[in-house]
Amino acid sequence: MLNAITRTNYNFPGQNDLYIGKVRDVYTINEELLIMVTSDRISAFDVVLPRAIPYKGQVLNQIAARFLDSTEDIVPNWKIAVPDPMVTVGRLCEPFKVEMVIRGYLSGHAWREYKSGKRSICGVPMPEGMKENDKFPVPIITPTTKAAVGHDEDISKEEILKLGIVDAADYDKLEKYTMAIFQRGTEIAAGMGLILVDTKYEFGKADGNIYLIDEIHTPDSSRYFYNKGYDERQAKGEAQKQLSKEFVREWLMANGFQGQEGQKVPEMTDDFVNLVSERYIELYENITGEKFIRADVSNVPERVERNIIDFLEAYYR
Repeated sequence: MLNAITRTNYNFPGQNDLYIGKVRDVYTINEELLIMVTSDRISAFDVVLPRAIPYKGQVLNQIAARFLDSTEDIVPNWKIAVPDPMVTVGRLCEPFKVEMVIRGYLSGHAWREYKSGKRSICGVPMPEGMKENDKFPVPIITPTTKAAVGHDEDISKEEILKLGIVDAADYDKLEKYTMAIFQRGTEIAAGMGLILVDTKYEFGKADGNIYLIDEIHTPDSSRYFYNKGYDERQAKGEAQKQLSKEFVREWLMANGFQGQEGQKVPEMTDDFVNLVSERYIELYENITGEKFIRADVSNVPERVERNIIDFLEAYYR
């Protein structure tokens, strides 16, 4: 498929390394730059599905770039340039080995812990008498370890400091940055008629400075609710209307797949792939409030490679 990127295997001048993630292909250049290609791969239930979704990579990359720009007055970030709609180039940082998860509402993993009877998560207390999707009195930070393999695990601030994963001075800054970025994201979402429910941030260090890295506030890394009707749905105990890729999980489950051993991914027809593509474009327009401009997809892998090479030639000229 030339109109979508399933996987890349470029060979750029000065290339030191290539890391293939679930969605992103990350190239290291001259131990100085990271080139992050946001592919059109889509994953669910920790499984990368067999077909790529046209424009998905562009949607995620452009949302992330937009939110990095809108928060750079709070904390410097890794982004240097966006030479292609699916590509961000940034400074190479040494990542902190924790992800800063922040939750404004009792949803997802936090709700599952709460429903099981727990009243604290990552050492942070949760009030009694809450229902699923209720708003916390104040947002809570529930960090996770950043696992190289397998699932990330909950960890408390006290454990992070005790184990020396992050030193106390840096962790204090990470907490302050996390709260401030989440507040900014909440305000932007409210302007779009959305609620930023929870999200995660990753940080790294370069030259002694802390940078915000990776993606932020995309529907792959964040949970959004529609603000309209939120109170009524809560009062009735109804599920909230989400802006996320939850519809993909629901389709998979309806077709007998939940990522369990022995289960086969159902056939992704052209009609379904096109539907998912259109839904991602809808996500973009709802989150940004702007019309999505479709990039040229006559030969996406070639376009991406050409734009990256042009950038590197200009950067190192």
